[in-house]
Amino acid sequence: MIEMRKLYTLDRVGKIHFVDIHSAQFDTHFPQFNKSALDAKIHGLLEDGSLVTGLDVTYHAWQRVGKGWVYRPLRWPVIKWFADLGYLWFAKNRHRLSRLLTCKTRCDTCESLSLDGVKEKQQLHPTHLDEKARVDR
Repeated sequence: MIEMRKLYTLDRVGKIHFVDIHSAQFDTHFPQFNKSALDAKIHGLLEDGSLVTGLDVTYHAWQRVGKGWVYRPLRWPVIKWFADLGYLWFAKNRHRLSRLLTCKTRCDTCESLSLDGVKEKQQLHPTHLDEKARVDR
């Protein structure tokens, strides 16, 4: 949530659209997507229609707000392999880690807000498809 809020704050011209896969409207607007697959790791749809996942989404989202240089090293060939492996482990275990650290599978902020911090910018369209960020023009 902290990262999404920071991206939202930095995205002054609306280059990123956030979609909550846990919202009541998600299944209605996106019946073609498997919620379990989307929940397993972050997904993003680029302006050319290509689907990216994991740290590629993170890199593209931060690039859209002028901070891609921070995450660019994670996309370098040798580092990318290790970073992606680490991300996949984290994504697979994030609920367990949250439960271990907070005794809850979702934090209070996530439960109470569920992206409310970005809802005024959120507009659901059939092309928006992922849990946290859709990278757009």
